[in-house]
Formats: sequence, structure tokens, C-alpha cells
Amino acid sequence: MSKVLILIPSRMSAQRLPGKPLLKINNLPVISHVVKRGQETHLGEVIVCTEDEEILLAVKKNGGQAILTGNHHKNGTERIAEALQKLKKNDIDFVISLQGDEPAIDPLDIKKLFNFMNENNYEIGTLASKIKDSSQLDNKNIVKVLTKEKLEKNNFVTALKFTRENLSKKEDNIYHHIGVYCYKTSTLEKFVNLEQTPNEVENRLEQLRAMDNHIQINVALANSSPIGIDTEEDYLALKKIMEYKS
Repeated sequence: MSKVLILIPSRMSAQRLPGKPLLKINNLPVISHVVKRGQETHLGEVIVCTEDEEILLAVKKNGGQAILTGNHHKNGTERIAEALQKLKKNDIDFVISLQGDEPAIDPLDIKKLFNFMNENNYEIGTLASKIKDSSQLDNKNIVKVLTKEKLEKNNFVTALKFTRENLSKKEDNIYHHIGVYCYKTSTLEKFVNLEQTPNEVENRLEQLRAMDNHIQINVALANSSPIGIDTEEDYLALKKIMEYKS
């Protein structure tokens, strides 16, 4: 069985909602909820990678593992690559990167992604969900992925394009991208040694660096589309949902 490590990049200085990893839902920081979702997969160790001492201390206080990384990273993938190097875990086959601001991510979707990667030995895998509201196509805060084939429950299809731009409702095979990645360890190391591409910088999408360098990304269909916390409104809406469910 392949060995997997779950890493969660996190930092305090988000542009739209600074300090969001430590906002509380049910008296637990957002970042610690994400740790719990990772642990619920029972796939492997779950470790937060952060440049901020406050996040490190909060995660450890709530029973999680965390490691300090540099403050120079351009994206979360570079941060988890540094953490992997510092951890000196040479027997890891796959690394899963979870978004630190998606405390409602479904552990079953994470497991599904890993199982596809493990069975097929692809380079990079990610998740997407069906777009149920056509207004999402016009929302530049929502990343869309176009796939070669229609996403079904049991297939793992090739991504053709990732974009924030408005898309025509006539386009085929458009889905809401969920920013969870599973990397073959060798591919993660290769990725972070590549230069940023103009396409990546212009669109603010790190996965375009892989595609611009002919690294294939495969996509699995998620059962649900988690609410990411980008704004105060997102936080309050998700807090209400999660606290009601509990």
C-alpha cells in the first residue's frame, strides 16, 4: 500500500480576511477543523505547514501536528514542499494538500481522490463538483475546470483548462474546482523546481504551472462542494451551518 502524508498550508495574512485560520467555529479554530477532516480519512499523518507561530500553537493546543515554514512562498504548494523536505520523510509516495480555509471538506472525497491516484499512479489529482447554479459560471472568485470527458462517479478524467473567467453555459464539461490536490511525491518536487509561468501569475492559479509544463492533472468528482472562507460573510455563513449541524 502506498504511503500518504496530508499537509495543510496555512497563514495569517490572507488578503481578504486576515487571521481567518484562527476564527472559531464551535469554539475550535477553522484550521483545527481542517486537521480533523484530514484525520477522519485515516490515510496517514496530518500536519499543518505555517509561517505563523500563532497557527502552530493553536493547532498543537487542539491536538494537531504543525511545522514552521518560511514566509517567502508564492503559494501553498511551495509551502508543503518545504515542509516535506524538513520532515525528512523519505518513504512517502503521495502528498495530499488540503486548503486551510475549507473546514467542511468531506473526508470521503479526500479518500476517493487518493484511491484514484493510488490505483492509477498519476502525477497530480484534484477534485471538482457539479455546477448547480449557473451564476457560478460568471463568478470570478470561483475557479472552474474544463475536463476532456464528462465527470462521473467512478472516472478520473483529464483536466483541459482551469480558469476564473466567465464561461458560456454552452461549454461542455465545466465543473467547480475544489482546491484539494494529491501529488505523487516526485511530481511535487519537480513542480516546485519549475519557474512560475506568465499564465500562472496572470490568472493567480498555481496549477497552471503544471499544465504549462505538460504535467497532467486528473480530476475526480466530489460528492459535495465545500464552502471556502474567503470573506467575513463566508465565515459567518459556514459558522451558522456547522454550529446548527452540531
